[in-house]
Amino acid sequence: MTASSALPSAAPGEVLNRLQEYVSHARLVEIVYRDSAGQVCAVHDVVRDIFSRAGQDFILLGRGTMLPFERVLMLDGGQISGSVD
Repeated sequence: MTASSALPSAAPGEVLNRLQEYVSHARLVEIVYRDSAGQVCAVHDVVRDIFSRAGQDFILLGRGTMLPFERVLMLDGGQISGSVD
């Protein structure tokens, strides 16, 4: 499913709209997330796609990294979920 498709998402509408804008403009974005070990990581990359599979939302980055949305903490300095410790 691509960003242009209507997708049921756990992401708040404003965040989903921002992600769709990042996809359409191929703009570099800073993403802070928790990896599978629980460590806080930051990456600067473009968002290639956003999609849902098996009821879970994902963000696909330009380098091929696929992030489950619930692990994303911040987009471009704006906190969207969880806490950054």
